[in-house]
Amino acid sequence: MEKKSFEEKEARFAEIMQQPPYPVDEIVGLLEETTGAKKDEWALAALKALSDAEDFDGAYRVVAACKGALGAKVRGDSIRDLLKKATKDRLVASFIDAVGFDVRKLSESVGRLGILLSFRPGTRVLNSAWGLGEIKRLDSFYRRITVDFRTRHGHQLTFDAACETLAIAPDDHILVIAKADPDRVQKMLKDSPGEFVKEMLRSFGNMPVTRLEELCAQHGFVKTANWKSFWDRARADLRKDRVVEIPTRRADPMVLKAAAESYGDGWFTAFSQMTDPKSILAAVREFESAGKFKELDADGRAKIADRLAFALKGARKVDDALYARLAFCLSGLKLDEALADKARSYLWGEERYLDAARNLPARETANLVAFLVADNPADRKSRLFDVLPRMCFPFLTETLRYFKDDEACEEKVAALLRDPSAPATLVTLVLGRYDDFKHWTKLPPLVVILTHAIALGEGRQSGETLRMQNVIRRLFADQNWLKGIFGQLQPADQALFFERFQASIAWDPSTHHTIVVRMTHIVPELASRQVHKVEPEAVARITSLRSYAERKAAYQKLINVDMPANAKRIEFARSYGDLSENAEYQYAKDEQRALMQKQTLMQEEIEAVKPTDFANVAADVVRPGTMVTIVAADGVEKTFTVLGEWDNDLDRGIISNKTRLAQNMLGKKPGDVFDLPDAEGNVSAATVKSVSPLSDEMREWVRVPEGLGV
Repeated sequence: MEKKSFEEKEARFAEIMQQPPYPVDEIVGLLEETTGAKKDEWALAALKALSDAEDFDGAYRVVAACKGALGAKVRGDSIRDLLKKATKDRLVASFIDAVGFDVRKLSESVGRLGILLSFRPGTRVLNSAWGLGEIKRLDSFYRRITVDFRTRHGHQLTFDAACETLAIAPDDHILVIAKADPDRVQKMLKDSPGEFVKEMLRSFGNMPVTRLEELCAQHGFVKTANWKSFWDRARADLRKDRVVEIPTRRADPMVLKAAAESYGDGWFTAFSQMTDPKSILAAVREFESAGKFKELDADGRAKIADRLAFALKGARKVDDALYARLAFCLSGLKLDEALADKARSYLWGEERYLDAARNLPARETANLVAFLVADNPADRKSRLFDVLPRMCFPFLTETLRYFKDDEACEEKVAALLRDPSAPATLVTLVLGRYDDFKHWTKLPPLVVILTHAIALGEGRQSGETLRMQNVIRRLFADQNWLKGIFGQLQPADQALFFERFQASIAWDPSTHHTIVVRMTHIVPELASRQVHKVEPEAVARITSLRSYAERKAAYQKLINVDMPANAKRIEFARSYGDLSENAEYQYAKDEQRALMQKQTLMQEEIEAVKPTDFANVAADVVRPGTMVTIVAADGVEKTFTVLGEWDNDLDRGIISNKTRLAQNMLGKKPGDVFDLPDAEGNVSAATVKSVSPLSDEMREWVRVPEGLGV
């Protein structure tokens, strides 16, 4: 088609604007072909004409096509008024008012209006928090949308929130498929788990395995308890078709490719240009998993060896764990044994292998042990045995597994376990997998190792020792493990183990008591050795009506204002993209965790503490609900009102019964002496002069303030 001159386009525009109905397609076409001041002029003229003709669809199309030009020349509220003039539909008018033409950039307002215009009753929408939903109602008066989600019916959102958190659900989305044909999805989960994972990636985008697990549980596809078996089957499927790239680290995203890699000349060309060591390693691993090394010629092997050598240089002194993984790969594929030997020497130097082991994926730690001792097993193993106490738990596990039949290894482990300060990792490993070490005859008696474990369960720990402490505590709480351990002890050692554990005071009291009772059930003869503690009488937890009402009001604000606001921030932050690089999302999730912890704590306290008005409290001794006048050592008199846990108003002399001062006075009567602490923590003697009931002023303070309810 012959291109029109500017004069011809101007004449045509003037002609079609003479009389409605206006050809919107042609108008938009002319506007898109025009630039500069004329485009601004024509766009505004077309918008006014379409507004007068009450052609809202046409007016919206012109604004959408020329939002850059109009946004620079025309006020947002003027465009809003012209769009509202073009429609008599109250719902559309409320959409126009809701998107903020007067406060947002025109392009943003137009985009939000387009989203709202796509919403109709029956429209299926997606929400990152609630999943698939169906719009039930659009309220033009209150500017709200009502949506039914799978687990939340009748959920209401403002038009503003809907623009940020809802998207039209495409027909091929996995949630839409599951709604329309649940049997198909169930069959896919059962028979083709790899295909299901691909559908999830097509629908939700590339994501880490942890996020996939979270979404499957959230939408009821795979229960958390069944995840491991499902993922094992899915991963086996995916390795066959190679359409999904599965990273070695769980935190990295899986990538859905457009098609399976053919590994032809194009792949080698792209591979030869790679510079990122992680990407090079991933590409070689994928090539290996596809079984392509069997048919690889010398030239291809040389290209792969060259890139791995390049990657080793890039990882050297930067990432020892990545360096080790590259070395395993190079050695395992037998591409360059000389370079593999140099890599082995590098890892042995300055004990870099210890740092590498701490950062390796657990499943690759066995490769590290085998690689380190490959060139000289006799010399290398003794060096490994010398650093057993400093090995991280996975590295220690794989080292002992590799040398499980080695007498020198057995002797070294036995010597370490006889030491009073036996390594926490070694104690945890041997006890947790004792059946694997029963054939080692040189180990100290089992009761000695158990004594180390009890000591490890006590005290404040940090780092890996803390993790080992938690493992030990879980072992002791496992009834089956405990029964197996008792079955391998002689009666005298059973009694020794029982009494040593019973004497330990650093465990959680309820857990400690439960384990002691379980021990007596496993070996009934131990019941006679059980020490029955006399529990102190429980003290009622109370506070004033005022403080209780204030705490409940704060709790209501937390769950009705603060937490919903945080949830909105999380949903909004998700829209920014990759969550692993999304600082806004991470901050919002950290805030969510803090709010949830705060909510749990406040709920527990509100349920445990009871409100009271302190009526009819006897004033014979100092107790909550009394006023106390004291005489300090310098002769100065002071009056305090002792109330409940949450009560505190120093200006009025009100103190909580949990303060150190109140605790020192409780139970005292006039004439009794007690320790009076000062602000620095120093103590002096003071005397209780009098104890009296609450004054009228204090009774008024205790009551619920106006506007709050208990």
